[in-house]
Formats: sequence, C-alpha cells, structure tokens
Amino acid sequence: MFKTVSNIWKVEDLRSRILFTLFILLIYRIGSFIPVPGVNTDVFKEAGNSGTDLFGLLNTFSGGALFQFSIFAIGIMPYITASIIVQLLSMDVIPKFAEWAKEGENGKRKLAQITRYGTVVLGLIQGFGTAVGFNRRYGLEMIPGATFTDYLTIAIILTAGTAFLMWLGEQITERGIGNGISVLIFAGIVAAIPGHIRTLYQTQIADLPSDQLFWGILKLVLIVIAIVVMIVCVIFVQQGIRKIPVQYAKRVVGRKMYGGQSTHIPLKVNGAGVIPVIFAVSLLMFPVTIAQFWSTQPWADWIINHLMYDKPLGMVLYIILIIGFTFFYTFVQINPVQMADQMKKNGGYIPGIRPGKPTSSYITRVMSRITLSGAIFLAIISITPVVFGKIAGLDQSIQLGGTSLLIVIGVALDTMKQIETQLIKRHYKGFINK
Repeated sequence: MFKTVSNIWKVEDLRSRILFTLFILLIYRIGSFIPVPGVNTDVFKEAGNSGTDLFGLLNTFSGGALFQFSIFAIGIMPYITASIIVQLLSMDVIPKFAEWAKEGENGKRKLAQITRYGTVVLGLIQGFGTAVGFNRRYGLEMIPGATFTDYLTIAIILTAGTAFLMWLGEQITERGIGNGISVLIFAGIVAAIPGHIRTLYQTQIADLPSDQLFWGILKLVLIVIAIVVMIVCVIFVQQGIRKIPVQYAKRVVGRKMYGGQSTHIPLKVNGAGVIPVIFAVSLLMFPVTIAQFWSTQPWADWIINHLMYDKPLGMVLYIILIIGFTFFYTFVQINPVQMADQMKKNGGYIPGIRPGKPTSSYITRVMSRITLSGAIFLAIISITPVVFGKIAGLDQSIQLGGTSLLIVIGVALDTMKQIETQLIKRHYKGFINK
C-alpha cells in the first residue's frame, strides 16, 4: 500500500493531476465560506438547528455551504438536473439532440454547451427559490425588507457560484483525476462528516443522563457497525462483474493469422455507479425547490411535506427514480446492438449464441438481470439509513448517510481505478495488484 502511494509521486503526469485536483478542491472549500454580499448569515444558524427538510439535504451536498449561505450555497445540483434533462431529450425526444448525440465528440460538445445554458437557467430558478424559501419557510430576515430585486441579486450571485463550480468540475475532468462533478460532490460530503460526527455525539451521548449513557454508547456502537457493514456491501457490489465469454474465430489476412483467442465481456453489476443516486436526489429536490416560491400555499406545503425522500411518498418516488436511472444510464453507456455488431465484424461470437441479433438480445437479457440487482441494491442502501434513522430517532443529517455513503465510496473507487490504470500503464503495481 505505502509502496503504491510512493509510486504515485514518481509519475510526473499523475502527480501533477493529483496536485491540480487538490488545488481545485481547496478553491472549492474556500469559496464555501465566502458569504453572499449583503446577507445576514447569523440567521442561518436558526435554519441549521431547525432545518430537517430540503435545506438539510442541500446543506449536506454543498459541504455546509448552504447554512453559510456562501456563493456556492446551491452547489452543483442545477448542473446535474440540466444534464438529466439533456440526456433524456437526446433519446429521440428532440431529433436535433439525438442527431448530435450520434455525431461523436463534436456532438458531445454541442450537448455540453446546451447543458451549460440549462444550468444557468435552473440555477437562477433554484437560487431564487432558495432565497425566498429561507425567508418564507423559516421567517428569517436575510435582508430586512427584501424586495424582488434583492432576491434576484442573490439568485444571480448563487447562479454565478454554480457556473464557477461547473467550470471547476470540467477542469478536474480534463486536467485532474476522476469525474470532476462527482469529485466536487464527494468533497462537499466529506467536508460535512465532522459536523455529522459532532451532532451524533451530542445527540446520542453528551446530552444523555448518566443512567442512560450505556444505552447511548451501545446505540453509537451499533451505528458504527451498521456503517462498516454498509461500506463492505457497497464495495462488494461495486466491484462485482458478470463475465460473458467471447470466442474469436481464426482468420488469415495476407500471410498473417488473426483471432483464435478467447476473452470475455465484463458487465458490472452496478455499471451506472453512483450517478443514478445523484440524479434521483437532484430530480426529487427540484419540485420541492420550486414549491418554496409559494410556501404559504396549501399545495406547495403538500409538495414540501410529502416529496422529500424521508417521507413515504417521496421514498417510493426516490426508489423508482434510482431504479429507472440505473437502467437508463447503464444502457446509455453500453449499447448491446452496437456491441454485437462490433463482435460480428471482428469475427467474435458468444459460445452457443448466433452472431447478430441473437447476440444483442442475449447481452440485453443478461444486462437487464444484473442491472436490476444493482438497482435494487442501490435503492436499499439509499433508504436503509433513512428508515433506521426514523426508528432510532436520529438527527436528519445522520439519516442522509446512505446516499452520502454511496457517493463517497463510488467516487473513491472510480478515482482509485483511474490512478490504478495510470500506474499499470507505466509498469507500476496498483492498489489491487499484488
């Protein structure tokens, strides 16, 4: 392990990428403490103490930036929502988007530009809704006698912060290590962990009378054991793959013989990673954010009180969204028809399966089965801490553990694999190789 870490710093390109990523994360953390100008941030301590709904969730994913009401208060969620919308519209909903999606790198750049524009629009909506929501829902006076212009100014500043985060994420993806957006979310969650630990200690041990201290410590130990078990399960499933054997026929080209070897197609049990969880949380939060505009109206209060994923209806929708996005993102990444065509062109076939359409149908069937298992696993891991937290009477911030845990472990594993690939390319041993 220590030898592998030392090898990382011997590779100049890898070392520079890691240092660049750390530098970007430092900028992100500094920005999380720069408050929006003209806003009284002291009033957000009250929201932090009573925020058990949308704002508690947003605060976790922003690394505490929301209750600081910093320029990064709404985080990167508008970008994720815009990405979801653009990807859905690219599935033959808008012909032009579908055409761009098939154009390769040039088409991806056009869709990325549309996503950026969508991020700005959604950022303005969410920023305005967040500002109004704090005032109306908690009765806070961020700006005494706030007018529409004040709210619009706050929304523009928050949108600028989101756009800057989007740019930072793209820089990490291009010049650093890992998926930039996922790394930023990872950093925000990790930064909030010390606060969760402090809250857990205060609520479960510090404030208990001496005669109940033993049961508080026992509950804390059980929580730690449950977290460790969840970590092991997440890593086990994230690393699980289904190997489909592939045989390539021998063929002679000129004087040389090609093919004849056996290999396999590795299909991951959870090929979509943590993206479905991030997508589901982002999409579920969007209508609740919009409802903050009219938080005094009965229908808006119904949305706010029922669509959060710690509520029964919200939890059902959350599970459906996770399963749906798992299938959607997996089949976006892996196209069985295209895979079968490539195998046929190169003289490959799955033993016992005819090339062409039967092969694509077989791959689709296998992918559907293992993806369903992965999707159900993601849903269970995401909602288990919520249910457990309700039963144990834990604070809302602790109930966010399942979603946060999936994201942290998933991003850590993905980043580790990228580092592993860079080391192996340069003939170094990685984390997994012995």
